[in-house]
Amino acid sequence: MAFFKRLTSNCMKGLLVVTVAAGLLAGAPAVQADAIWDQWKAAESAVKRGKPEEAVPHWKFLVEHYVSIGDWQSAALFCGSLDEYYDSIQDYENAIYYYELENEYWLKFGKDWGAVDIQRAEQIRTIADVYMSSPDEDTVRRQAAPKNGKLAKFEPEYGMYIGLYSEQDPAMQNNFTKSEALYGKKHALYLAYSPYDTAFPKQYATRAKEAGSALQIAWEPSKGLDSVQDDAHLREWARAAKASGIPIFLRYASEMNGNWVVWHGDPQKYIEKFRLVHDVMAQEAPNVAMVWSPGDVPAYSMDVYYPGDEYVDWVGVSLYTEPYENGDPAQSNMQATSPIERLDSLYKTYADRKPIMISETAVSHYAHIPQESFTDYGLLNLQRLYEIMPLKYPRLKSITYFNVDLKNRESRNNYLLGANEAMKALYSKMIAAPYYLTKVEQGAKPSDRTGHVKLSVSGENIFARKTKLTPWVKIPDIYIGKIDYSINGEIIRTETGPPFGFELDAGDVPDGASLKLEVYNRSGSKAASRTFSLSSQVSVAIDGKLQSYEQPPIIKEGSTLAPLRAIFESVGAAVSWDASTQTATGRKGNTTVSLKIGDRKAVKNGQTIELEVPAQLINGFTLAPARFVGEAFGGELQWDGKSRTVQIQTTDKGKATSQMNSIPSNLSELPGTISSVEETARQILNDSPSSGNSMLTQEQKPDSLESGWLIQLKLSFNMAQRSFKAVASFIYRLLPNSFL
Repeated sequence: MAFFKRLTSNCMKGLLVVTVAAGLLAGAPAVQADAIWDQWKAAESAVKRGKPEEAVPHWKFLVEHYVSIGDWQSAALFCGSLDEYYDSIQDYENAIYYYELENEYWLKFGKDWGAVDIQRAEQIRTIADVYMSSPDEDTVRRQAAPKNGKLAKFEPEYGMYIGLYSEQDPAMQNNFTKSEALYGKKHALYLAYSPYDTAFPKQYATRAKEAGSALQIAWEPSKGLDSVQDDAHLREWARAAKASGIPIFLRYASEMNGNWVVWHGDPQKYIEKFRLVHDVMAQEAPNVAMVWSPGDVPAYSMDVYYPGDEYVDWVGVSLYTEPYENGDPAQSNMQATSPIERLDSLYKTYADRKPIMISETAVSHYAHIPQESFTDYGLLNLQRLYEIMPLKYPRLKSITYFNVDLKNRESRNNYLLGANEAMKALYSKMIAAPYYLTKVEQGAKPSDRTGHVKLSVSGENIFARKTKLTPWVKIPDIYIGKIDYSINGEIIRTETGPPFGFELDAGDVPDGASLKLEVYNRSGSKAASRTFSLSSQVSVAIDGKLQSYEQPPIIKEGSTLAPLRAIFESVGAAVSWDASTQTATGRKGNTTVSLKIGDRKAVKNGQTIELEVPAQLINGFTLAPARFVGEAFGGELQWDGKSRTVQIQTTDKGKATSQMNSIPSNLSELPGTISSVEETARQILNDSPSSGNSMLTQEQKPDSLESGWLIQLKLSFNMAQRSFKAVASFIYRLLPNSFL
């Protein structure tokens, strides 16, 4: 691990102001030079008089002038005057505009001196976005996929591997199997450091294998790039990696864009050696994925070291979040900087092609130099790192936490989760979700098949049954006092600290609802507000299995209309459509039902059934009252208002299960009753044609639809008879002895 001491460009910019002043008139016509000089003097005079607002029009004039003649250096300097002024009066919108413009002009001048301006622009940018959990696998998979559609080695389809560097954690060290006991969950990979010129770190691999995990190896050529050769050492190392039998992420010569490592400074040689290592691993160790991993700073010097798409499996980055630059209050105050924007540049450059991993990261909760606790800062940014970044950046598919207290070295920050109970509890709570993957395997995905989508401000946002809303909120005041969530003007939830976000049931959200997010700073002033449309849709579950239909049910005029063809076919009925009469007909066994669009009557086996509302054509689909559709072929229909789900039970076993589940839980307190009822219910459920000890296994199998119908009738009668006996037995046991 290494930390880069950022050199601010303020001193350099100050010297350039003098240079610009000295050469202000060079090459300009006399009349024009006088006008430019007058603008310069007027701006200077206003600042000296303590009236910087009067300098603003002069600075704007000078920016436009120097842009017109292609003097990017001078244009950048005067943008700097404007962004600092607007920042000082908290006109953040204009400040951001000129910070970004200053950075643009420095880049045109050939310098990266605008990096600090972009950083400041992000610090004061107000953000109020909301993400929603979604089971729509097609959408979730699509936004997490590479542009060419082909997953890299060990890349999950979606979801994120959790990783840990634990060697300097006193509670865990390299006992990787302790992860579940300490944090409630296994980790997918563990980080180990290894010098290039030593043997393969077999002991780390052994421990990872015991834990059912993969290994990330930070492989460092500490003797320089020339020590890396295609020789016996490299080949033996690769063969040992293969023999480990686990997935290995090889982070070779990372942070190469920083001058604190000996392999920095020669991009061509670096690329040559990276490609060499890749080729040897491809030949000897197919279980090794090559990770190219620069530091997040300096951002503008990393691209020249990129070895090429064919040599890189994953793109990683080292990225730390700390309250002071390098842990030193005498340097920049970094409390307004979140980890999120620091990934942005790298993500935009490489995520279309490669999966992204944060190969080394941490959030400080204590700064040792000033001896300040930063728990609130730590919690705020730990949630941003683990919950917000994967939502904003769906191609981010692995994060490894550097779990260390650097009390007496390097950044002098405490990142150790175990040293702060609140940090540890938040970390454990976040990674418990299925989205955080615990096993490295090709095409892995969360067990609940759920991802996240960003709420649209202008479009529709629709969910089914239940969703989790997670806000990404950032304000110039840094710390958030509270967030109010309202639906249709009524506050439904207030949060005063991380983790921000909550679950919302479909029944709490009427069609066409409005969700409003209001963010307040700690002084109680409103800092941000945003409104989104939000609706929940009606779901259908058949025999407990949630269905997915192209046209979901809708509620119209107080009645639930369900897709007739889709549900009929789900229960095994054949459906036909007569376009001339606009009549839909379903057939299953000896049952035939039909109904006509716009008619309040349906026909079942010749008998007329009155409908709540007429069948309708919606988006080209026939929708009819849900109760009629669900019960047309003998199903039983129930409505779950909390999740807005139409529940249809079609099988006898399903109905019996539903009946058993409906027994009140407080009956368990009655001695001698519930166990016998449960046993009776089990006998009912197990006494089916598929059970080896069932009476019904000897029944004759149907040889026609007619005989099948008769046998089904007999089975239903037998089931009803046994259910009646079970209920009678249950009631008998409840009666007091004196009554008997």
